[in-house]
Amino acid sequence: MTELNCGCADDQRTTLTRRGVLGKALAAGAAGAFAGLVGDQVSTQLAFAAGKYSGDTLVVLSLRGGFDGLSAIVPAGDPAYYSARPDIAVPKSRLIGGSTSFGLHPALAPLLPFWKAGTFGAVHAVGQRAPNRSHFSAMEELERAAPGTSVRTGWLDRMLGGLGANSPFNGVSVGSMMPARALAGPAPALGMKSINEFVMDGDETGQPMAATLQTLYAGAPALLSQPAGQVMSSLAAAKTLAAKAYQPANGAVYPDDTLGKALRDVARLIKGKAGLMTACVDSGDWDIHENLGAAVPGKRMHDKLAQLAAALAAFATDLGSTGMKRVTLVTVSEFGRRVRQNGSNGLDHGYGNAMMLLGGGVVGGKVHGRWPGLGERHLVDGDLAVTTDYQAVIGEILHKRCGLANTRSVFPTLRTTTSGVVRAR
Repeated sequence: MTELNCGCADDQRTTLTRRGVLGKALAAGAAGAFAGLVGDQVSTQLAFAAGKYSGDTLVVLSLRGGFDGLSAIVPAGDPAYYSARPDIAVPKSRLIGGSTSFGLHPALAPLLPFWKAGTFGAVHAVGQRAPNRSHFSAMEELERAAPGTSVRTGWLDRMLGGLGANSPFNGVSVGSMMPARALAGPAPALGMKSINEFVMDGDETGQPMAATLQTLYAGAPALLSQPAGQVMSSLAAAKTLAAKAYQPANGAVYPDDTLGKALRDVARLIKGKAGLMTACVDSGDWDIHENLGAAVPGKRMHDKLAQLAAALAAFATDLGSTGMKRVTLVTVSEFGRRVRQNGSNGLDHGYGNAMMLLGGGVVGGKVHGRWPGLGERHLVDGDLAVTTDYQAVIGEILHKRCGLANTRSVFPTLRTTTSGVVRAR
C-alpha cells in the first residue's frame, strides 16, 4: 500500500493511501494536505456549485464538554433548581427575557433582541435516548445518530447525501483541519482552520509540491481524478474568498476568539455563495466540574456564556434579517450536567440538556419541550430527564427548513418528531 505524505508540519500532517484518496479521504481529509494547490489552471466550478438547493444553511454548533443547559436556560419556576444549587443557581432577579417558568442567564444579553424578535429560542429536557456520561462515546453517538444500528456514517453526511450534495463546499467544518465526525461518509465535505489559512505548507521555490501533485493525477482514472479535482477546485475557491477583504455588515463585531473567528468565516461562506448546505463549528471547555461561579462577570460560566452570546449575536447581525431567513443554527452537546452542585461548586456529567436555536425560521422567544421537573422522583439517576430526542428537533429542521422529505434517511431509528420549533419555508 503506497502512502502519499503531504509534507505538512507534524501537527497538521495528513497521510493518504491510494485507497484513501477515493471519495472523501481526498475530497475532505486532504484539505489541509492539499491546501494551496491553486493556480490559473484550476477550475472553481465544483467549489462554487450551489446547485438547485434552496433550503436553509444548517449551522451545527457543538458545545463540547457537556453544556449545562440548566444554567443557560434557567427553570426559574421549579423550586428544586434553587434547592439543588444553593451557591451557583442564577437568582430570579438576574434572569432576562423569560417567563414565570424559564429565564435566560444574564450573560446571554446580546441575544435578547433576537429572543424578543422571535428568532432565538430553546428546547429543554432534550438529549440522547439513553444516558451516556463518557465524553468520547457520547459525542460519537451524538454525531453518528443511529443507535442500535451498524451505521457508521455521520448524520450530516447522510443529510448531504439526501439533499444531493456534489461539492466539498456543501458541507464544511470551520475551525478544524479535519471534518467533524458528523460529516464522516461518502458525501464530499471539507475541514478548514479558516478561509485565510487554507494553504499548503511547503509549496515553494525548490519544493514544487503543487506541480508534483498535479502531475501525479494527470491522466489518472476518473475514480481518482474526480475527487482530486474537487480538492483542487475547492482550494482555488477558498483562495478567491480569502483574496477579498471581508467587512462584517450592519455594525457586527465578532469576538476575537476561536468561536468568533469561525462564525465569521461561516458568514463569509454564506455571503460568498459557496454552496454551503451545512457548517460545523466547535466551542469547547464546557466541562465545568468546579468553580462554576455566580451569575456575574468574572465567573467561569458567566464569561463562557457571554463569549458564546457575543459570537452568536455578531453572526446574526452580520447576516441581517434577510440573510438569517435562510439560516438555522442549532447547538448540540454530548450530555448535560447534574442537577445538584458538587462539593467544588461545579457540576458533574449529567443527562438532559437544552438546545438553543437561532434563525429566521425559528419559533423563538420561548422554551419548547415538555418539562419533566427536577423533583427527586422525576430525575434519572440524579439528572434532568430527557423528554425530547435531540434527533427529533433536528429532524423537524431538516424537513421544514432544509427540504429533506425523508428524515429517516438521516436518523434511521427516529420514531418521534417535534412540532412548532421552526416554521416551514
